[in-house]
Amino acid sequence: MTDALDTDLGPVVAEQPDPVLFATVSGAHLYGFPSRDSDVDLRGAHLLPAADLLGLREPDETRSRTWLRDGVELDLVTHDLRKFVRLMLRRNGYVLEQLLSPLVVHTTDAHRELAALVPDVLTSHHAHHYRGFAVTQWRLFEKTGELKPLLYTFRVLLTGIHLMRSGEVQAHLPTLLGEVDAAPAYLPELIAAKAEREHGAADTDHARVRDDIGKLHEALDEAQAASALPGAPTAHDALHDLVVRVRLAGAEG
Repeated sequence: MTDALDTDLGPVVAEQPDPVLFATVSGAHLYGFPSRDSDVDLRGAHLLPAADLLGLREPDETRSRTWLRDGVELDLVTHDLRKFVRLMLRRNGYVLEQLLSPLVVHTTDAHRELAALVPDVLTSHHAHHYRGFAVTQWRLFEKTGELKPLLYTFRVLLTGIHLMRSGEVQAHLPTLLGEVDAAPAYLPELIAAKAEREHGAADTDHARVRDDIGKLHEALDEAQAASALPGAPTAHDALHDLVVRVRLAGAEG
């Protein structure tokens, strides 16, 4: 962990207007390449009062806030439980990575139940999420030449390949280097460079990198085609029951 994670993040959870079911650290810290000046990305789920979902006003299902605490920039985004679960069912790799992040700031029984249902949410179509994000980040790298979007491109492709092959959500790039045989050998050098600066040019051979990214896209396509993951999630009913139960318990509380 970097010094930024030495900040006491517990009070952040206590300050929120509605109960927080979980909060974890995502972003570069989760991905394994934070820099000295990286901000801290907090992600999670909150629980709106049942009354907020029954009236005519649109519920505040997503909350986002960025601020400084003890010299560290914090970025907090949480979704109401119902929205978070709907995102889980939409082959959204982001929310699954956030849910399973080992960098836990706050947890509850509901958090643990959601995490336990992840295997029944995963599908072979999650490859589309990682493929699409890789394309977006690669375009950003080609435009800016910065190291950050290049590492994001590698990270999401390797996460997608590993997920298709193993059925495991693994967002930590240094770990993926030892688990995906297609990972280029020079990635540790890029990770070390990113640790020194949040923004800056990638000191690498662009033609070589382009070729390696193309190979990883091919590997992801092959892994998806051969994946044992199902074509649709099977956790819909269990997640529905969980949302109802947790919401009613919150109303009674």
